[in-house]
Amino acid sequence: MGKGMKAGKAKKQKPAGGFNMQQLQQMQALQAQMEQAQADLEEKEITTTAGGGVVEVTVNGKKELTNLVIKPEVVDPDDVETLQDLIMAAVNEGIRQIEDISQSTMGQFTGGLGIPGL
Repeated sequence: MGKGMKAGKAKKQKPAGGFNMQQLQQMQALQAQMEQAQADLEEKEITTTAGGGVVEVTVNGKKELTNLVIKPEVVDPDDVETLQDLIMAAVNEGIRQIEDISQSTMGQFTGGLGIPGL
């Protein structure tokens, strides 16, 4: 036996990464919860309006426009720019609301760690 070695005492080794089995199981459970929350978010839909309701859009959790309603009274061939602005305003508000919901929901898992994309 070499200098400084003691017989009969084996050093306990931690799994790779320094996690024990309980921590690993907790992380796996957290990952499953995060995946379920993300799937639930993708199912959500937000409907927003602009111009007092003359333009209505629905945006889903994937940030896709799924419905667009334009009331005939807002369609003016001489003022297309106003209609374009109303559509952009409604879509942008829908996306902003979905992002807020996503950050709020996923923030419970990340604990404010500032992880991009969540």
